[in-house]
Amino acid sequence: MNTEAFDSTNLKQFDEPANLLKALSHPIRLCIVRGLMRKKKCNVSYMQECLDLPQSTVSQHLQKLRSAGIVATERNGLEVNYVLADQRIEQIIPILFGEEDCES
Repeated sequence: MNTEAFDSTNLKQFDEPANLLKALSHPIRLCIVRGLMRKKKCNVSYMQECLDLPQSTVSQHLQKLRSAGIVATERNGLEVNYVLADQRIEQIIPILFGEEDCES
């Protein structure tokens, strides 16, 4: 039996992609990421208003996305905006939702 397709000698190579998918595996985080794809950058207050969620909830989800390297922050004076930091996300999300749903 040919088992080359399932080579378990280097399972470490699957850690980072699995963590990326784990971070995306929540409806609110998917919504945030898709919103950032459409808007390009956004602050927490705007997201909180759009999602109709407490600021602390939005911040917790953003922290999880930030820890996974999916989003990053850009500071402009006192304002902190979030942007997508991983270009792979711009390929994954359209596949999940369909291309036309992710356009601006």
